[in-house]
Amino acid sequence: MSLKFSEERWFDITCYFISIVLIVIAAFPIYFVIIASISDPIKVLNGDVLFYPIDLNFEAYFKVFEDNKIWNGYSNSILYTTVGTCINLFLTTIAAYALSRRTLPGRNAIMFLIAFTMFFNGGLIPTYLLVKSLSLANTFWAMVIPNAIATYNLIVMRTYFQTNIPDELLESAQMDGCSNLRSFWNIVLPLSTPILAVMVLFYAVQHWNSYFNALIYLRDSDMFPLQIILRDILIQNKIQAEFDSFDSADSVFLAESIKYAVIMVASLPVLIMYPFVQKYFVKGIMVGAIKG
Repeated sequence: MSLKFSEERWFDITCYFISIVLIVIAAFPIYFVIIASISDPIKVLNGDVLFYPIDLNFEAYFKVFEDNKIWNGYSNSILYTTVGTCINLFLTTIAAYALSRRTLPGRNAIMFLIAFTMFFNGGLIPTYLLVKSLSLANTFWAMVIPNAIATYNLIVMRTYFQTNIPDELLESAQMDGCSNLRSFWNIVLPLSTPILAVMVLFYAVQHWNSYFNALIYLRDSDMFPLQIILRDILIQNKIQAEFDSFDSADSVFLAESIKYAVIMVASLPVLIMYPFVQKYFVKGIMVGAIKG
């Protein structure tokens, strides 16, 4: 019996095959980091660990979590991410909604000035001097105020409002006596759940991975986010391993294993959060971006 497939069937098979290959290519580095972080570091360095963990070893995680600074870094990062994301979401939403209304005077000129900042900005030193002159340096607000609105996210959200919230709906609400604020709160926001979920994901990941702003603006070590703490732990262990390498090779192997454990500790919260917003991700970002 011969099997004959139509062109559509072959096309589907080809798409599935390419998709599986791309998924494997994208997911394997994350999988390797996971198994390398819990394997014997000697086996990892020898290249024996490739598809599954060998000689389970959690010493790298014990080494990372025994440092009290990492818990302080975790609490700081959670605080920066929570407060920063709320500020980002509030400012981006109200600005995008206002710019999406065709009745806003000077809307095109305002959008031109906003888009201009995507390509030209003052640079690092003027930005630092501005933050310092506002007395934000070495304060909590230095981590959340300078990046309060991301231009790209603002444009995506404005486009979503323009294409998914018809003017006729808002005009009907106004005829029924709704003010702009009530229309925004009772009509626009309930219809914008996908794009709000996408913005939460974008801004939360941005704050969680924030490293450069903390390096520039913060001097007090008690205010350092998790990324700075993990970097310090990694550097300290590498330096310690270099000093100890003359007496014991174990420190060198442990430092290599700590590198993978640090990556997992920093990535785990984002990996946990992503499945909860994934169902909104495709709809929200595609509707907002393609039509922009």
